[in-house]
Amino acid sequence: MAETLYDIIIIGGGINGAGIAADAAGRGLSVALLEAEDLASGTSAWSSKLIHGGLRYLEYYEFRLVREALAEREVLLRMAPHLVTPLRFRMPHHQGLRPAWMIQAGLFLYDHLSKRVSLPASRRFRFGQDSVLKPEYTQGFEYSDCRVDDARLVVMNAKLAQRKGASILTRHRVIGAERKSGLWHVQVRNNSGDELLLQGRTLVNAAGPWVRSVLDSVKQSQTRKGVRLVKGSHIVVPRLHEGPEAYILQHTDGRIVFVIPYLNTYSLIGTTDVDYTGEPRDACIDEDEIAYLLQLVNSYFQRQLSPENIVWSFSGVRPLMQGEQAGQVAAKVTRDYQFELEQHQGEAPLLSIFGGKLTTYRKLAESALEKLKPFLPQMGKPWTETIQLPGGESMASLSDYIRELGQKYPFLSAADQERIASTYGREAEHWLQSATSLEDLGPALGALYAREIDYLVAEEWAQTLEDILWRRTKTGIGMTDSDRQALETYLQRNQKSSSQQISAK
Repeated sequence: MAETLYDIIIIGGGINGAGIAADAAGRGLSVALLEAEDLASGTSAWSSKLIHGGLRYLEYYEFRLVREALAEREVLLRMAPHLVTPLRFRMPHHQGLRPAWMIQAGLFLYDHLSKRVSLPASRRFRFGQDSVLKPEYTQGFEYSDCRVDDARLVVMNAKLAQRKGASILTRHRVIGAERKSGLWHVQVRNNSGDELLLQGRTLVNAAGPWVRSVLDSVKQSQTRKGVRLVKGSHIVVPRLHEGPEAYILQHTDGRIVFVIPYLNTYSLIGTTDVDYTGEPRDACIDEDEIAYLLQLVNSYFQRQLSPENIVWSFSGVRPLMQGEQAGQVAAKVTRDYQFELEQHQGEAPLLSIFGGKLTTYRKLAESALEKLKPFLPQMGKPWTETIQLPGGESMASLSDYIRELGQKYPFLSAADQERIASTYGREAEHWLQSATSLEDLGPALGALYAREIDYLVAEEWAQTLEDILWRRTKTGIGMTDSDRQALETYLQRNQKSSSQQISAK
């Protein structure tokens, strides 16, 4: 590829990078998004799968962050009704921990810090005799937040960016960047070993846990700010309770842990907060974290869990801001975001992003572009608050679209209708097309279909088994070894066929 000039080059294909790319492209800027691996392959896919205000952040007086996050819940419910759905949370009152008046005061603030449109208010209630909790937990509180498919939120932002003209380059690793003649010259190497040079008027470092590594690779960078890497781990177990609500459990150390209904038949339990010093992609749960999560859940629920009940676990590394809070325990370090803008004597600017959370990615993107506006005066106005992400167009609610999908494709099972609608929204119709039977979708590969796999590879940057099973879909849980092998064989055959077609041309 010859040298190409962009208004913005973004390093990092997580939620912040994808969100900035979409916003910038929609303002008429030329954008290149560079991701060393797959979209959402870092922190963004390993969250608690929540869009929430952050109830516990009120204890640390993070009122601005909570207010912004609460407002964004409503925005994201409108933007992505197929990916973001309401969820009620129950907090059992623990007699020895936070007093009831404190919780009630916190929930009052939670209800009123920002305008609440679609979500019901909090309430205090008593657990009945049919409670899944131990008998000593007789009272509790209930409030609203939302769940989300985190990795697909990233992919749909990247897809929106692409539709607005952005270049999305996955498996393209930045190997160097320097300023020359008022522009950024960014050298990139793809997985095939080919190198290309991109030129940019501005450079955004949205590399998450690798933000410091990127800065170290940039010549003439003066930023010395660092990140504090904090590992958060989750476990997935067979469904712990039948109700549709989630639980938020208080621990004696002041932390909280969520128990969230997950994929209909499972419960997602997490998260931990422990400092981490290794390579972020190598993070995995350890025995102490497993014991921590199981001990807390077993202290509340009648049904008892053991390590043998764990069907899957995952860990993500959060890039929290390093600074005055260096001595604090990890759980108390702010999840707010901060920017570092480097620009001297007419040089091309570098904007680095530290911190941030999934819920506030859209506001972070707006703020980032506001920082760059003096260097890109041609950019348009903010626009993302009132749009819908790909798949969410003209959709009142997920349940409405599941019914619509079932009417249009009655041969799909109820389970397929729900999985497809909540994964793709209206984007599913690009691969379902005019199908009138399952046979039209090609052979089944586990819970997926051949035509679905073809779509993910052709339209959503998926290349590997892991991309498909854990980020584009969540069908890896419960998939047999033979199904995995069949899917792997199918992918390899298609990649070989594509390579032969390219060679022929």
